[in-house]
Amino acid sequence: MTTGPQPSVDALRHETVTATPALDIVVPVYNEQAALEGCVRRLRTYLSEEVPYTAQITIADNASTDRTLDVARALADEFDDVRVLHLDQKGRGRALRTAWSRSDARVLVYMDVDLSTGLEALMPLVAPLLSGHSDIAIGSRLARSSRVVRGPKREFISRSYNLILRGALHAHFSDAQCGFKAVRADVARALLPLVEDGGWFFDTELLVLAERAGMRIHEVPVDWVDDPDSRVDIVATALADLQGVARVGRALATGALPLAALRESLGRGALVPGATPAMLGQLVRFAVVGVASTVAYALLYLALQGPLGAQWANAVALLVTAVANTAANRAFTFGVRGRRDAARHQLQGLLVFGIGLALTSGSLAALHRFAPGVSPHLELAVLVIANLVATLTRFIGLRWVFRRGATEGAAR
Repeated sequence: MTTGPQPSVDALRHETVTATPALDIVVPVYNEQAALEGCVRRLRTYLSEEVPYTAQITIADNASTDRTLDVARALADEFDDVRVLHLDQKGRGRALRTAWSRSDARVLVYMDVDLSTGLEALMPLVAPLLSGHSDIAIGSRLARSSRVVRGPKREFISRSYNLILRGALHAHFSDAQCGFKAVRADVARALLPLVEDGGWFFDTELLVLAERAGMRIHEVPVDWVDDPDSRVDIVATALADLQGVARVGRALATGALPLAALRESLGRGALVPGATPAMLGQLVRFAVVGVASTVAYALLYLALQGPLGAQWANAVALLVTAVANTAANRAFTFGVRGRRDAARHQLQGLLVFGIGLALTSGSLAALHRFAPGVSPHLELAVLVIANLVATLTRFIGLRWVFRRGATEGAAR
C-alpha cells in the first residue's frame, strides 16, 4: 500500500458531527481556490433540500500551493457538517484512502470539485448502498442514457481506456474514471489495504479488486459536462494508468491477491455449501477452451493417424490437448493462478483425461469391430462425439480439482 506523510494535527475539523452520518462526501482538491467555495455551497444546498440522509462533506486538500487550504478551513469554520483533511503529498487516491479510512459514515462518496456530474444522480448512486443491495456504485458517462458534453479527444481516450480494461483485466464495469463513486464503508475497509495506487489509477484498481471479489457494482447513467479548466496531465495520467493495468494484471495472473479469502470475508463465498459462484461464466469459458481443444485435437489426430494408427494417434492427440486444456481451464475458466500446486493440478487433470481416453478408445474399438475399414474422417466423427460425451464429466472433474486447489490455497 502507498504510504506518505500523515495529515497535519488540525487536519480533521468538526470531527464530532452531532450523529454518525449516513454519507461522507469527499471532495479531493489541488489548487482549487477559485472553485472550492462555490462547490461546497452548492453541494450543501442540494444535500439539505434533496437528500433525506444525514451527510457531511470532507474537503481533502492534496498539498495545494495556493489558498485552497485557507478557503477550506473558512468553510469548515462556517459549517458544522464540513471537515478539512490536509495532506502534504499529492495524489487523489492517497487523499481518498486517508479520508475514507478515517470516516465513520455508512457510505463513502467522492466527487470532483468541478461538479461536472449532475447532482441529481447522487440519490440513485447511494440508495442501493444504504439499502445493502449493492457494494459499490459508480457514475457512468458511457451508459446509453447518459448525456455527456466533452471533446472528441477525451471521449476517445476514455473509451480506449475502458476497452483496455476489458481486454487486459476482463473488467465488466463501463466507466472506471468518472469522478462520481460511492462505496459501503465495510467494503472499503476490506479493499483499501489491497489497493496500492495513490494517484488516478486508485479507483480503477479498487473496482477491479471489488469485481474479482464478487462485489455487486451498481452503475448510474449520469449527465456530465467536461470542465474546460481541467489541469489533468492526460499523457502522464495515461502512462501511469497503463503501468497500473500491467501491475494489477500481473498480480491477478500470479495469484498474489487473496481473492478467495476476500470473498469469504465480505460474504461473497458460495451461496450453497460445495457450490461455487458464477457457474454460468465458468461453463461459457469452459466451452471456449473446449472448442479450441477439440480443433487442436482434430488437427493432431489427422496428422498422426497415418504414421501411428488410429488408437495411438487418438492417445497422443488426446494427451497433448489434455495438458494444454488443463492449463487453460486452470487459469481462464476457474481463475487459479500462480505456480503453486500446478504440477498436482496437472496430475489430477490427467486422471480426468483417463476418463476421456477410455471413452474415446472404447468408441474407436467398437467402431472398428462393427465397421472395419472405415475412413479416418468417420473415425474422427465418432471420436469427436465421444469427446463431447466426456465433456460433462471433464467439467465436473475439473471443477472439483480447481475448487480444492483454490480452497486449499486460501486456507494457507
